[in-house]
Amino acid sequence: MKIYAISDLHMCLNGSKPMNVFGASWENYLEKIFADWEKKVTDEDVVLIGGDVSWAMELEDAVKDIRTLLPLKGKKVFVRGNHDYWWKSISRVRAALPEGFYALQNDSLKFGKYIVCGSRAWCVEGSPDFKEQDRKIYLREVERLRLALHSAERQKEEGDEIVCLIHYPPFNVRRENSLFTDLFEEKGVSRVIYGHLHGTESRTDPVVEKNGIRYFLTSCDRLNNQLAEICGE
Repeated sequence: MKIYAISDLHMCLNGSKPMNVFGASWENYLEKIFADWEKKVTDEDVVLIGGDVSWAMELEDAVKDIRTLLPLKGKKVFVRGNHDYWWKSISRVRAALPEGFYALQNDSLKFGKYIVCGSRAWCVEGSPDFKEQDRKIYLREVERLRLALHSAERQKEEGDEIVCLIHYPPFNVRRENSLFTDLFEEKGVSRVIYGHLHGTESRTDPVVEKNGIRYFLTSCDRLNNQLAEICGE
């Protein structure tokens, strides 16, 4: 079993939000992602999707977008992104997803020796978009992530690894510690997957190692529309 990741699919079957307006890297990007997916992923594998799944405003429309992933192999695990406005009630989201699709929200799932936990997170102090009014949401998201990690700890057995899936980057461009990274270090997380950042101006690397944890940026345009291999047996 291997675990792959990608994020920010921004799917929109009705064509009302074409992504190619953001540049050449978005031309036919979903076809490229799906082709790479078919080459790499088996039925035993897991694909983590780090938010901004669909542009839909309502759950029913988002599920239509998500169902385009049905022919692709592997178990699919999502967290909510900042543009996933359709994601309101987690119980409704889970009830609407097809078999083999999983929505994480402040909790965890176990696949072999890997425990995947996740939450949306938020922008952190020192980021250009962090304002004083963000502090309340930031602190709330820290507590939600703490719940997810507590859920992972309850499932953890000897030899298991904790992998955390979030949407927002857990540190600023200077890679300073945040309350999120402090939690990862405290709870012994081995890998963190995030997205949200687009374009070369974001000045980020696809993989960063910080205090013993590997951080993977998986925004699809930053990965040339290919899945990143995170770990595997």
